Amino acid sequence: MKKIVSGMLLLASCSLTMVAPAGANDGLSQASVLGPKALHAVLLDIDHAGARLIAVGERGVVLLSDDNGLSWRQAPSPVSTTLTSVQFVDSSNGWAVGHSGVVLHSADAGVSWQVQLDGTQAAAIELHAAEHSGDAKRLASAQRLSADGADKPLLAINFSDAHNGIVVGAYGLALLTRDGGKTWQSKMGDLPNPRGLHYYAMARHHDKILIAGEQGLLLRSMDGGASFSALQGSYDGSYFAAAILPSGRLLVGGLRGKLFASDDDGATFNAIDTPAPASLNAIRVEGEQLLLTNQAGMVLKGGLKDLKLEPIAVSEGLPLSAVTATPDGNLVAVGVAGAQRVAPSSLSKIAD
Repeated sequence: MKKIVSGMLLLASCSLTMVAPAGANDGLSQASVLGPKALHAVLLDIDHAGARLIAVGERGVVLLSDDNGLSWRQAPSPVSTTLTSVQFVDSSNGWAVGHSGVVLHSADAGVSWQVQLDGTQAAAIELHAAEHSGDAKRLASAQRLSADGADKPLLAINFSDAHNGIVVGAYGLALLTRDGGKTWQSKMGDLPNPRGLHYYAMARHHDKILIAGEQGLLLRSMDGGASFSALQGSYDGSYFAAAILPSGRLLVGGLRGKLFASDDDGATFNAIDTPAPASLNAIRVEGEQLLLTNQAGMVLKGGLKDLKLEPIAVSEGLPLSAVTATPDGNLVAVGVAGAQRVAPSSLSKIAD
């Protein structure tokens, strides 16, 4: 059996070791169970489709809120495998990715979801590409990937519009679509990641894309994902969070609360002070403010220019995976304790 030691909340909890036992891929063929327990599920990411909030997490759970996070309801999900990341590009179209290489698509603001890709299909796509690459090492790796089946998680997603998107995950798994997920092509042979390190986070601003991963892995594209180059960062620990600010500044954060910024497209990185040595799980730009979450249960807020961060909420030490702004100007964070509205110096659990 294969283990993925993540050290991050994206694999369901702090420093979680995921083991794929026999039958683990049953989650691809079994819909998520509908019921009140979903409101207490571990949630790993959150986004908004217009005024609606959509959160995803363990056991394929998808939750929707139409009142700024005051109350939530569960949406049917075709899988019961853990969903790690979600992104909506407009008020209707969104995607979610997760364990077993699954990619889900919604065209109705999260009310219903359809499977577009799974790990078995992703492995077959990479195997086909490797067979035509003339690269013996890549072919051997692709054959192992195919033999393993659908056991590799996708951990990050980024769509620039309703057609063009990239998904990445463990062991260098990376695929691209140009038609909204109807078809996919492998990017594994195009990304400079010879050791097959895990990709944990991805960010985009116009044609600039930043991918961050384990052991200090940083990759950058300046042409919308057509090609990538490796960056030499200032840290050899794992990065779990990434962002590209409107100014073009790159931000990456990860283990022990380490945060770095680059103003020269990744040629150099400078350390940014953070309030706590707890691993950073997500970085989000909301208007003129920067929001971060960490494994100490903090929501950190800072300005886009000065990058001076301060904790504005604490969730009793329970890890937080992501945060977003609500249409009414408040914040909602998700993590081990589910979805929580942010209040100054505290987080209040959402009422059932």
